Amino acid sequence: MGYDIHITRRANWWDDEGPEITTAEWETVVEADAELEMVPEPPGWDGPRHWIAQMITHPPEERLGTALYWDSGEIRAKNPTDILIAKMRQPAIALNAKVQGDDGEYYAE
Repeated sequence: MGYDIHITRRANWWDDEGPEITTAEWETVVEADAELEMVPEPPGWDGPRHWIAQMITHPPEERLGTALYWDSGEIRAKNPTDILIAKMRQPAIALNAKVQGDDGEYYAE
């Protein structure tokens, strides 16, 4: 299990309907951000695209928590570090979205 932090345009990340972030918008934001880099698919991969971006300026970690991934119209981070949570605010602003935790709390500053 774990705790996710979301970049979303919906009133609440768990809402079934509402404005979505497209994969094209996500790619554009990642391309424009020197601290983020799309993670390539493994060689021979024939499944759906992952749309994962790694924070390349993040200090080394021996756990998950330094990557962001697109899923169903939002961006998520699983068990993000405080550094990544702070970073998530920048793409959220660029995407006209907000940063919200699993329990509904907002990360505005």
